[in-house]
Amino acid sequence: MGYVIGPLFTYRTGTRANHVVFFACSRGLWNVPFIGNSYVINATLLKKYDRSKLNYAKDNLDADMAFCANLRDLDVFLYVSNRVDFGHLVNPETYDVTRTEPEMYQIFDNERDWEDRFIHEEYPESFNPDKKNAQPCPDVYWFPIVSPRFCTSLINMMEAFGKWSDGSNQDTRLEGGYEAVPTRDIHMNQVGWESHWLEFLRKYVRPLQEHVFLGYFHDPPRSLMNFVVRYKPGEQPSLRPHHDSSTYTINIALNRRGEDYEGGGCRFIRYNCSVVDTKPGWLLMHPGRLTHYHEGLLVTKGIRYIMIAFVDP
Repeated sequence: MGYVIGPLFTYRTGTRANHVVFFACSRGLWNVPFIGNSYVINATLLKKYDRSKLNYAKDNLDADMAFCANLRDLDVFLYVSNRVDFGHLVNPETYDVTRTEPEMYQIFDNERDWEDRFIHEEYPESFNPDKKNAQPCPDVYWFPIVSPRFCTSLINMMEAFGKWSDGSNQDTRLEGGYEAVPTRDIHMNQVGWESHWLEFLRKYVRPLQEHVFLGYFHDPPRSLMNFVVRYKPGEQPSLRPHHDSSTYTINIALNRRGEDYEGGGCRFIRYNCSVVDTKPGWLLMHPGRLTHYHEGLLVTKGIRYIMIAFVDP
């Protein structure tokens, strides 16, 4: 059973309107009895027929209906095909050129283009049953999830906004006004991207979590703390050991170690295991409480950006 994304064409018989609809479930070729609004006809085709036989007053039809009816009588038909992908429609209504990165906000309205631009090309391979997922530390998983363009765009959004927190325990953005383990960061809701990020969690992160942490389901995932952190010498180059207020945490590297910054990484203290060779667009996923006490390692040069979410607090 397919789903209808039409109607594409309408034709009339007397006073009755009939619709030709396009089913997206299969590829094929369909005869179209009448085309309204536009005609695509090769003139060389018409030259093969005696045009004097065309009756434009046929059966008291409109001129366009009569034209189509005459062609049918001459066994000339127009076909519509979906055997080849010729493109797709986009919704421009919500495209806001005042945004620093307008395409990043199109996850709801132009989902297909958003995914092509911003999801890592290797993301589907994480679900390949023949592939072993990377696990650099116990119960710490590593997945490719977003494209280099996503990483660059998210950094641009944050730096254009520019209002990084001061790294103190007092944080008026939080309900209680207090942050136990503060970072220099910008929250998703400050740049109008909270709902978009939650949709990203639901559609792209949750399947990965269910794939590796078997038996845990929460749909949709909840996340109250979603933010980009900036580690920078002279500002905040590292983060002290702590637990996260989450069932599981995700950490997406946004820029390149050894090129954009030096040092950095995450050390899981209980296991004396560090992840330092992070790759832009790759996501670290690990339990948040009890077992995975961790720290942010020292950035010695440049600026390191990471995207953090505490999921299901």
